[in-house]
Amino acid sequence: MKKIMAAASFDKQKYFIDPEFSSLPQSIKDEVQTICVYLAEKLMCTFTVGFHTESGDVYFETVRSEEILDFDDIGAELEIKALQKEKAELIKALKMWYLIYKTDKGEEIKAELLKKHSNEGKNV
Repeated sequence: MKKIMAAASFDKQKYFIDPEFSSLPQSIKDEVQTICVYLAEKLMCTFTVGFHTESGDVYFETVRSEEILDFDDIGAELEIKALQKEKAELIKALKMWYLIYKTDKGEEIKAELLKKHSNEGKNV
């Protein structure tokens, strides 16, 4: 199952972020908004960012507008691949945030990270 976090529409000139994600740091929300708006404009589509609810993996999707006849599917795929490379750290941080705050295993993951962090501190 998928959960849309944010989307921007080229046709409607609108941006949306699901209120469920309002607790994300503002800098991350701003970066996601910039990505969505930029790619919606560049690709002339609706661009969405979301999560696969089971794994926490981040996904990017383009939704073609019926009015845009020359939508470039291949170009859109290439843009998404470039985005995944360029924003790998952001994607990793979003996935970790999602797993910790939005899944049943969040408390386990948080405890594991704290344990790992405290062990690293002892070795310094």
